[in-house]
Amino acid sequence: MIKNYLEQLRIQRWDDHRYYHHSRINQSLHFVSALSFLFAYVWLFVDPMISALVGWLVSMTSRQAGHFFFEPHDYDHINQATHEYKEDIKVGYNLQRKVVLMAIWAASPLVLFVDPTLFGLFTPWASATDFMRQVAKIWLVIGGGGLLFRTVHLFFIRDVETGLVWMTKILTDPFHDLMLYRNAPLALMRGELMDPGLHLNPEHTLGFIDEPTLEEQHA
Repeated sequence: MIKNYLEQLRIQRWDDHRYYHHSRINQSLHFVSALSFLFAYVWLFVDPMISALVGWLVSMTSRQAGHFFFEPHDYDHINQATHEYKEDIKVGYNLQRKVVLMAIWAASPLVLFVDPTLFGLFTPWASATDFMRQVAKIWLVIGGGGLLFRTVHLFFIRDVETGLVWMTKILTDPFHDLMLYRNAPLALMRGELMDPGLHLNPEHTLGFIDEPTLEEQHA
């Protein structure tokens, strides 16, 4: 059971890399995102509010900017797949779902202007610092809620294992991305805008193996 779980985790990671991380700019932004997420992980035990602010304002914005603005959305010749097909078989949040999630995140501070107590949960903020710490609390809930929502959603549209594997992938992505994309900034400085090795097996140092993809398994 554990071996199969780890195998499914490797498949999800490889599919995510080869389908959605062609751009060296996107990869570099994921490297920045991974560093800031690791800081946020550590800071959860020091000050969760600071962790939430860093996680959303730095980690998530850099990560999603890479997908929205720099990753190609045309036909994927390496994987012989259209953008629409990749969006349809995406295990986690595709671009449409990300738009909804990021819109909720961006609009959430407005709630504190409408109701500073947030239905009686908060003491009305009296300073900019109070306001930001209350916003951070909301963002912590949105982050955890977004993770749990998609995990449970996958329980129903796929299976429990797929949902749990995806949640594990998301939580461990900062560690994995740090290793996988550590050379992307240097490649970008050399003028390499696209990863030329996506048609190859992933780096053997990361423990990937040649396996059927998720869409092939669910075909």
